[in-house]
Amino acid sequence: MTRLLLVKHSLVEIDETVPAHEWILSSEDRERARRLAKKLSSYKPEAIVSSVEPKARQTAELIAEECSVNVHAMDDLREHERSHVPFLQRDKFETFVKEFFEKPDSLVFGDETATRAVARFQKAVDAAIQTTNADLLAVVSHGTVISLFVAAVTGCDGFLLWQELELPSCVVLDVETNLMVEKIYLD
Repeated sequence: MTRLLLVKHSLVEIDETVPAHEWILSSEDRERARRLAKKLSSYKPEAIVSSVEPKARQTAELIAEECSVNVHAMDDLREHERSHVPFLQRDKFETFVKEFFEKPDSLVFGDETATRAVARFQKAVDAAIQTTNADLLAVVSHGTVISLFVAAVTGCDGFLLWQELELPSCVVLDVETNLMVEKIYLD
């Protein structure tokens, strides 16, 4: 295994009455995912794993279709556990996320610390690497856990990465050197 494509899911159809972990892609959001899939197809991922959350799973399925590979969903690739947190306006949500990154061992937002979330995610990524034995594995998940993971591996500022990543986008990570090779955006 040499590289990971860490894909942040596409935009979603926000429904404030539905928990975020149940949100789905609209037709426009699916088109955005297809556009990213076309860019990722040149990398030729050999396997794709995704979070079980619908928005990530739908994004992964569109990438898999473009790349002619199968998708395997894994529960531990889900987002930071915050299913009991009500819908928050963007500025308040970002304030909580910033504190989450700044205090990784404290339960400041949701039902899981940053330290526990990244450990869970890392274990799932390691399991996916072992079971797929792919040289290029695509992992379709969520911005917070991807940013935590990349920060843990590379030493970058996780919150700044979280702010920078678009919906959808991809971070290419070299597993052997622990370097972020590039970031892939739609435009």
